[in-house]
Amino acid sequence: MNLLDIVTPDCIAVPLAASDKRGIIDELVDLLAKGGKVADPAALKEAVWSREMTRSTGIGLGLAIPHGKCAGVGNLAMAIGKPSEPVDFGAIDNKPVRLFVLLASPQDRTSDHIQALAKVSKLMLMEAFRESIYQATTREEVYELLRKQEGR
Repeated sequence: MNLLDIVTPDCIAVPLAASDKRGIIDELVDLLAKGGKVADPAALKEAVWSREMTRSTGIGLGLAIPHGKCAGVGNLAMAIGKPSEPVDFGAIDNKPVRLFVLLASPQDRTSDHIQALAKVSKLMLMEAFRESIYQATTREEVYELLRKQEGR
């Protein structure tokens, strides 16, 4: 799986306007909706928020991957947001989050959903990549880092 197949520069926010958990999720879903990737943003917001209430998607190392599946999503899609200041997101390592990667999937695409989650996690385990993306100051820089990493 190549992440450039599911994210476009217009679905990257640097910096995010929101600074709290619900606001960040809403802002990232709104990016996907504005980009035509989500037909029912309200349903996706509810799906992502419900998942987040089950267990934090702050997986550590400054990364959170909020995600959800709903009928209003036609194809796997991703939005990325970088806050101006790290955000307390209830991450498992108790450290603030520096990058949010929201993943939206149709209800019947479990395998693709899991592959995308794994790919993002694997990339962020690479310290040089992680630190580069944390230092990025524009959506273009974030996208370019992904493009180089994905070999396109």
